[in-house]
Amino acid sequence: MLIDYVEVKLNAGNGGHGKTSFRKNMKGADGGNGGDGGNIIVIAKNDLKLLNQFSSLTEFSAEDGIPGGTNRRSGRNGDNLIINLPVGTSIIDEKSGREIVDLTYVDQSITLCRGGKGGLGNWEFRMERPNNPIPGEPGKKGETKEFIFSLKFIADFGLIGLPNSGKSSLLNELTGSHVKTANYPFTTLSPSLGVLGNRVIADIPGLIEGASQGKGLGIGFLKHIEKVRVLLHCISCESTNYLKDYETVRNELGKFNSKLLDKKEIILLTKSDLVNVEYVNKIAQDLKSLGRQILFVSIYNLQELEYLKKFALSI
Repeated sequence: MLIDYVEVKLNAGNGGHGKTSFRKNMKGADGGNGGDGGNIIVIAKNDLKLLNQFSSLTEFSAEDGIPGGTNRRSGRNGDNLIINLPVGTSIIDEKSGREIVDLTYVDQSITLCRGGKGGLGNWEFRMERPNNPIPGEPGKKGETKEFIFSLKFIADFGLIGLPNSGKSSLLNELTGSHVKTANYPFTTLSPSLGVLGNRVIADIPGLIEGASQGKGLGIGFLKHIEKVRVLLHCISCESTNYLKDYETVRNELGKFNSKLLDKKEIILLTKSDLVNVEYVNKIAQDLKSLGRQILFVSIYNLQELEYLKKFALSI
């Protein structure tokens, strides 16, 4: 199962305490400085399943700085904690709801929490009050913050449509993926990706009326359409109300984010092998008024599949 939304708590390392110590016979301070606490850094990687690491653990901490020692020895800095996240992850401050950063390319990095500074040892204060020595400083606390990591696919094409409109079967044939398919709604319970040439295709689980309010599989998958370049709107030729099918999906997109309606959209009439040619042509004629390019496709028609592949690679 692909996890695409997590809430996490991150704790940067605390600074190590400065040492309070003196040379023999109290003849001068010699306490060393504490080390700085480790930072927490996220780095974008090309692996969509990286959020699965948070399935059982949602709190992470960087290493604390090591306290200072005697003879002016400084403590070691705490190690930074590196967290790899998928490209396409939006990092949101949970308290304010503000988006901190959008990870859009591989190896993009950002420091989310900074470690605390190490405290100064009393050696640093040896000249200030020689007759009344100043003790070493405590280390500073590292930052603690809570974030939401929300994954949105970055893909060239997004397969959208009502449940059981043939999206997953089409993804399998176009890209060689192995998405589960069956003749009932909501076979696809999580988004899937496939690669055709140098194009990435995302299969978005079926949308129903009310999806933007959480019905069916809800809005959790609508967000994945936001970064898709071209929408491939699948409508089954088996449908007896294809215009309503089209409008249902479009309405849910608009309610979730009106900008989705401005994306380039191509209508794919799927399962064309299950009806006669006259009915397929009637559907195409009725949908012509929408002003969209319309293509017929059946996973059992190699000619139609090859045409769709070439078409996808050309735009």
